[in-house]
Amino acid sequence: MPHLLIAKPDASEHAPYYSRYVDLVADGDILETLAGQIGGTLAELQKVSDEASLKRYAPGKWSVREVVGHLIDTERVFAYRALRFARNDGAVLPGFEQDDYVREAQFDRRPWADLQEEFEAVRQSNLLMFRGLDGAAWLRRGVANGNAMSVRAAAYVIAGHELHHMGVLREKYGL
Repeated sequence: MPHLLIAKPDASEHAPYYSRYVDLVADGDILETLAGQIGGTLAELQKVSDEASLKRYAPGKWSVREVVGHLIDTERVFAYRALRFARNDGAVLPGFEQDDYVREAQFDRRPWADLQEEFEAVRQSNLLMFRGLDGAAWLRRGVANGNAMSVRAAAYVIAGHELHHMGVLREKYGL
């Protein structure tokens, strides 16, 4: 499949809430952005000790491990949505409750190194999926959680969601 330059989605391609993530992503090649985030994010996470990965910046807030687990789960959900939409599947997809996912996943019981490895594997897998899409597939839309979304919007949300949470980890957790 030839490499395509996938422009930022316009506001009609996602719910207004997701603008907070899409807007964080620089203009350019979303595939390069997604690929580049792997090394950059892992480099930051690898500086965090096992003990520090259990840190919470306030009572009731997620630990660093839980934030990373949330990134993994959310990326999987949005990549699944993108796959369904890209394949022109007309099914309306449900939403998900992030706090329930984090609670049930018990990320703090998982080895810190495993979460980092899983983040990398999930991103690599999704990157390969996105690279295999043709131009028409990137523009297809579907409905998830009651809102229309394009495939390219899902990719930008994945990238922007990571940028958002890595910023939170730097600011509130001292990464």
